[in-house]
Amino acid sequence: MKVADYVLQRLREWGVDHVFSYAGDGINGLLAAWERAGDKPKFVQSRHEEMSAFQAVGYAKFSGRVGVCAATSGPGAIHLLNGLYDAKLDHVPVVAIVGQTNRSAMGGSYQQEVDLSSLYKDVASDFCETATVPEQLPNLIDRAIRTAYGRRTVTAIIIPADVQELDYTPPGHEFKMVPSSLGLGRSAPVPADEDLARAAQVLNAGEKVAVLIGQGARGARSEVEQIADVLGAGVAKALLGKDALPDTLPYVTGAIGLLGTRPSYELMRDCDTLLMIGSSFPYTQFMPGLDQARAVQIDIDPHMVGLRYPFEVNLVGDARATLERLLPLLHRKEDRAWRHTVEENVSRWWEVMQRRAAVDADPVNPEYVVHALDGLLPENAIVTADSGSAANWYARHLRFRGEVRGSLSGTLATMGPAVPYAIGAKFAHPDRPVIALVGDGSMQMNGLMELVTAAKYHSRWSDPRLVVGVLNNGDLNQVTWEMRAMSGSPQFEESQHIPDLHYAEIAAGFGLDGVRVEKPGDVQDAWQRALAADRPFVIDFRTDPAVPPIPPHATWDQAEATASAILRGDSDRGSMVRQGVKAKMQDFLPGGKNPQEEQGR
Repeated sequence: MKVADYVLQRLREWGVDHVFSYAGDGINGLLAAWERAGDKPKFVQSRHEEMSAFQAVGYAKFSGRVGVCAATSGPGAIHLLNGLYDAKLDHVPVVAIVGQTNRSAMGGSYQQEVDLSSLYKDVASDFCETATVPEQLPNLIDRAIRTAYGRRTVTAIIIPADVQELDYTPPGHEFKMVPSSLGLGRSAPVPADEDLARAAQVLNAGEKVAVLIGQGARGARSEVEQIADVLGAGVAKALLGKDALPDTLPYVTGAIGLLGTRPSYELMRDCDTLLMIGSSFPYTQFMPGLDQARAVQIDIDPHMVGLRYPFEVNLVGDARATLERLLPLLHRKEDRAWRHTVEENVSRWWEVMQRRAAVDADPVNPEYVVHALDGLLPENAIVTADSGSAANWYARHLRFRGEVRGSLSGTLATMGPAVPYAIGAKFAHPDRPVIALVGDGSMQMNGLMELVTAAKYHSRWSDPRLVVGVLNNGDLNQVTWEMRAMSGSPQFEESQHIPDLHYAEIAAGFGLDGVRVEKPGDVQDAWQRALAADRPFVIDFRTDPAVPPIPPHATWDQAEATASAILRGDSDRGSMVRQGVKAKMQDFLPGGKNPQEEQGR
């Protein structure tokens, strides 16, 4: 048995069934071992190592299991970095296995030699080690996987090419040998009783309780519902926690923050008590005023508590186990006026979303595209979204229900992960439909060539449906609107305009299916056709770049200032923008009136 054979064997023993990778001579030993092992674990070939990393992240996010990616030395290892940082910042367990030049060449400025230990020092700061002798391998692999799981982070193993080819020798029972073992016991840490009592005192004293949940609350759905009922609370969701609680519950206000909903803004604006569960939501300005609310935080990671807000009580523990112990200490709030107000705000919000989706646009309103999907979303679907304006519509228009899962690049907010996430999700759940919402900028950056990957592998999925909805507006739209809102710049065409590609035709050239949609009346039929397809399907929605992703809490003055910046523009689309953009903003603020005069309605 060679070292490379042992690496794959140990991965199999840990239950790793897929490795997302791209070939290169720095991992030739591993590639030969894969052939000898009969492709176990499965080698999933991307078009680029960055996509391999994103696929590993998507796999880990939607399976709950460690994602593993592999790459050659030098450029391959460098290419992994963006996806690995995405995993690190979103607290996702991913292990990277990377090649290195032969030990005899290290330090000699050899071809493709990069100081990988230094390069990976930050992204894999919890565990990054180089194998120099075979006896290290059990310990390195076991600790990399165990640390990735235990700390929900990225770890890395660097294996020089010549080490991969050595005969494998296990560590012995002797001095300076480090034997190892498989497995990771399950644990659910809980806070001390006195801390739970302090938290209960704060929550019991509140009259207007707001709950903010993130992905750390995903395993505590029932307990979050119970605590929201006892406290008469509304529940807002950080984007990574969008699938932690159904949007069909009348007190769930939806997303919070720059891409969030107005009822979430109102929930935080008016509450007197805050309970945050399993979230590191970064935008303090969207939380209650610093002297407004008493607050309690629950997080499993002691490194992440006490951030963002002056919490009165910080509870370190597993969300479900902590809530189970906290619930008996809470008193049910009999006055439901606050809950009633929250539910009214939520109901009003969905009416506004329906009106916004119905606004005419040229040619298609992107909000209508996603709003139409909402009613057609299969209850076992997995949805991925890219960074950009697509994330706004994902956050605001899709109501998750049933077993729907969803994610995006929450903290790094990098462009390009939606399609590779979707592919990773299909390998995690080959029996479930997956939908990717992608802007044309992200599609051109990363998504197009990963359609080749989908074409290569879709026959292996028991449910072949992978739907890519492209919001094609010829504009890097999120940045365009940010420039208008923040810099008063109408549009810098050289940086913002991108070519119009026929994405559906390109997909057909890859052996997939697709359609271009240029009329609102064709939107729903396109989604239905895609969701009934027998192969991956691309919908090229020609959408209007003048539909603004204005934050739901925007004041009338801010909206007017943004409109004025656009009206100063003299682009080819200037006349259309001048005629339509203020009407769209007025529709966003119902009645077109000053929201302060309408009591924030």
